[in-house]
Amino acid sequence: MPKTSPALNAVLRGKLCSGCGLCAGVAEGAVALELAPPGFLRPRQTAPLTARQESIIAGSCPGLTVARWDREPEVEIDPAWGPYRRLLTGHATDDAVRFVGSSGGMLTALCQFALGNGLVDAVVTVLAGDGDTPLANPVQVIDDPAALLAAAGSRYGPSSPLATVARLLDDGRRFLFVGKPCDVSALRQLGRFDARVAERFPFALSFFCGGVPSLTGSERVIEAMGLAPADVGAFRYRGNGWPGKARAETRDGRSAEMDYETCWGGYLSKHVQFRCKICPDAVGGAADIACADAWFGGETGYPQFEDRDGRSLVMVRTEAGASLLDAALAQGVVECERTGIADIDLMQPSQKRRKSLVAARTAALAATLKPRPRFRGVAVRKAARGAPVRDQLRNFLGTTWRIVKGRQ
Repeated sequence: MPKTSPALNAVLRGKLCSGCGLCAGVAEGAVALELAPPGFLRPRQTAPLTARQESIIAGSCPGLTVARWDREPEVEIDPAWGPYRRLLTGHATDDAVRFVGSSGGMLTALCQFALGNGLVDAVVTVLAGDGDTPLANPVQVIDDPAALLAAAGSRYGPSSPLATVARLLDDGRRFLFVGKPCDVSALRQLGRFDARVAERFPFALSFFCGGVPSLTGSERVIEAMGLAPADVGAFRYRGNGWPGKARAETRDGRSAEMDYETCWGGYLSKHVQFRCKICPDAVGGAADIACADAWFGGETGYPQFEDRDGRSLVMVRTEAGASLLDAALAQGVVECERTGIADIDLMQPSQKRRKSLVAARTAALAATLKPRPRFRGVAVRKAARGAPVRDQLRNFLGTTWRIVKGRQ
């Protein structure tokens, strides 16, 4: 047996893995990703790690530390929503991109623009699995703008976009990276150890994340549709309208659908991994641009999900992100209009509430002597001021109970 990595041991013992794949990417041949019950991608050490590999993992893994919200000139920082230069809502002007995308097609349109105009040589993103593994989320390096349409739409399942990051750094091309907030955080942290990250990845885009459900969660959705998961050859979580419906297609031609609110709220959200429940940056604060659903109807305290033309929330966080968006706007690839923090509070109330409870949930880790990530520079304590003491106490006690019972 290889000598156990202290960093990997802490992540696995504390159930802090997000499944980003960074450890396998920087320690290829020594760390492998495997599907573990109930359907999450987890690392397995197969050989000793070098001192440098151990140092990189300890300093970059989002299960152990997260990227700080850096303040550039002209950037404000909100405790819930992170750093921003501009707050906008918008959508792709191409009707097909807007329709296929989960919320207005903004990320797809920006990727197509950057690739088509030579700002990058390829886009690193996630696609839906093939007919044999329709619930998988394979990572692809795409160098054809037209092929990016196949990557449009949300994937609510495990993905590891950094599993080949060392090979990408050796590749020599410039990439636009699209990943979960924890993926982007890991990539930014890796840049502290490898200067090539800034050169090879001039743009990193992300989205607001509700957490990563297990593959078991997706199987429960399919079963609730009246189909057998083993018979399904294609599965889509969202898109083809906003918010769009989950759709499963069997290999013998049958199909079934489920509305977004039932799919996410009734099934997938109940299968989210523990690391996501304590996430201090589910809004992509380390990205150049982060997008989300610009839901309507939050004035009632809960957004409405009736189908309509897609609309994206667009948070421009860095100078690089601003330059990309401005160029896309100038060519008419996207359309945007200004919005404000108060509007985001109404569009994404669950995100704001969850951030306000991170301090209470991580305090439960400390109280039970479990490993916990370092959350410096992401306004966890400031966000906690927005949560009633009763809610904080309930979340502290609830998280403590789940840890003691082994139900993380």
